Amino acid sequence: MFSGIIEEAAQVVAIEKDKGNVHLTLKCSFTNELQIDQSVSHNGVCLTVVDIKDDTYTVTAIQETLDISNIGLLKVGSKVNLERSMIMNGRLDGHIVQGHVDQTATCIDVKEADGSWYYTFKYDFDKEMAKKGYFTVDKGSVTVNGVSLTVVEPTQDTFKVAIIPFTHQLTNFHQIEKGSVVNIEFDIIGKYISRLTSLQS
Repeated sequence: MFSGIIEEAAQVVAIEKDKGNVHLTLKCSFTNELQIDQSVSHNGVCLTVVDIKDDTYTVTAIQETLDISNIGLLKVGSKVNLERSMIMNGRLDGHIVQGHVDQTATCIDVKEADGSWYYTFKYDFDKEMAKKGYFTVDKGSVTVNGVSLTVVEPTQDTFKVAIIPFTHQLTNFHQIEKGSVVNIEFDIIGKYISRLTSLQS
């Protein structure tokens, strides 16, 4: 379980393909604090640490993960948003994030707004999935590349988010441009409400 508050954007230093799997090796400032079998969110995808060597660590993404996320698009040198799992004795500064990416979205617009930025994302809308809570609502929460954000001006298949300078620099948002593919996770609370409503109808 995560909160969507990114600790840092780490660099991919090696990629190894193994049949349908991809092993990603990254370098980050807290590698020495990690342990084998620990869960870490990578662009919003919960992946397990399988190896640690010096100041780098390795995680493995299976085919299903590659199919629904942007992990398979990463290259050596790519920046990846990292967050370790929540410690359940502190404040929840973001929102409840599972690390289970629902699908990808494409950035269709970036506008600077007096020092901050508005990003617009478009995703494939599915009416049946929307009935299960896979949609965005104004002022609701959404996770983009692992970052907990507030939805602005949603439509059926698009939404905007506002990015402050701190988030822009700390995360890989400074590398997102028109055409970039990002991971999105819809709000789990909306999914539960939608499920409960469907059972009562």
